Amino acid sequence: MELVCIGKIVNTHGIKGEVKIESYSDFDALRYRKGNTVYILKDGEYLPLKTASFRVHKGFSLVSFEGLGNINDVECCKQCEVWYEREAREPLKKGEYYRSELISLKVIGTAGEEIGTVTDVEETNGAQNNLRVALKEGGTVLIPYVPQFIADVDTEKGILTVQNTEGLL
Repeated sequence: MELVCIGKIVNTHGIKGEVKIESYSDFDALRYRKGNTVYILKDGEYLPLKTASFRVHKGFSLVSFEGLGNINDVECCKQCEVWYEREAREPLKKGEYYRSELISLKVIGTAGEEIGTVTDVEETNGAQNNLRVALKEGGTVLIPYVPQFIADVDTEKGILTVQNTEGLL
C-alpha cells in the first residue's frame, strides 16, 4: 500500500474530538467522506482512522474520527501528518496532475537542455501554482504552472518541458 500526504493536523477544534487540518488536497470532501480511512503518521507509525464527520471552517478542514469523541482523544494528534491511499485517489481529467506526480520530474527546455528538477508545488492564494525547481547548476527558481510557461508534462518519462521564455530562468 502506497500512501500520499494530504494534510497536517495543526490543532484541535472544540471539545468533541474535531481536529483542524491544513490541507494539501483539492478533494477534502471526498477524502474525509464519512467512513473513509485516512492514516495519521504518529511516532513513525501510520495509524488508520475512520472519518466520522467533515466540514470546512475558516479555510481549514475540521474532521472527527470514529472512536475519538473528545478533545483528550485527539490532543496527541497535533502536528501529525494525514495520509491517504494513493490507489483510492480520484482519477483526474487529461492534462491534470496530482502534486506528487509533478515533484521529482526532470525539467528541460523546449530545445532539450536540462534545467533541473521539480522539488515542490507551491500555492499562491488564488493565483496559479508555482513549481519550485532546483537548478542543475545550483540554486532554485519558481516557474508559474500555466500554459504560457509549461510546454508539456510527461509523467511516464518523468519529464516536464518548459517554454524557453526570455526572463523566465
